Amino acid sequence: MAHDGTPIRRIVRLTGLSRGLVRQIVRGEREDVFRIRESSLTPWLPRLEKEWADGCRNGAELRRRLRARGFQGSLRVVGEWATRQRRAEQAVPTGTEKSPPARKIARLLTTGRDHLSKADAIRVARIEAALPALTQAQIFTERFTDMVRNAREDALDAWLEEAEESLLGAFARGLRQDQAAVAAALREPWSNGQTEGQINRLKTIKRQMYGRANIDLLKARLVAAL
Repeated sequence: MAHDGTPIRRIVRLTGLSRGLVRQIVRGEREDVFRIRESSLTPWLPRLEKEWADGCRNGAELRRRLRARGFQGSLRVVGEWATRQRRAEQAVPTGTEKSPPARKIARLLTTGRDHLSKADAIRVARIEAALPALTQAQIFTERFTDMVRNAREDALDAWLEEAEESLLGAFARGLRQDQAAVAAALREPWSNGQTEGQINRLKTIKRQMYGRANIDLLKARLVAAL
């Protein structure tokens, strides 16, 4: 999965392995994970999948049926396979759950997986399985955030070309119209954060007076606060 560009956090969620172990496997530091168990179980996978499809979901019963046909592997191997099957099914949308509000979906998709509850992690997996385009938009969002945080002007052109064909197309086209300014913002060390902060402070003071403050009163309050 890692070779296909699947993020480590998604591999962790789908396989149930620890983040550290998945990272070792992706880096090529571990090659022994499930090697013995896979070699003993692989020839029996078609039979296992048939039994599973026929409704047998108990690991011990699955092993008993395989042993009757000559399987010599352990119960643990079959039990872990059954556990992975159940997790995979949980990640597939059932169509019976009410769709969360769009704002909640946006929050779930932009929250680190380590900070999600188990129920929310399963819900995110279902959303990703049902809406591949939304998953692609999430990836573009993460790439854009990384580009801005690390001032990667060189990545802007490629991001715009790809994002214009996604659900972020309107946003990308808006950036394209002002691309020179966006590139400068990524390239230059300057920021208008101080200006925006003062404007926000001014608006806060005005709201404290229910929007009725005139220029003289606002000026007096600002000067007094310095």
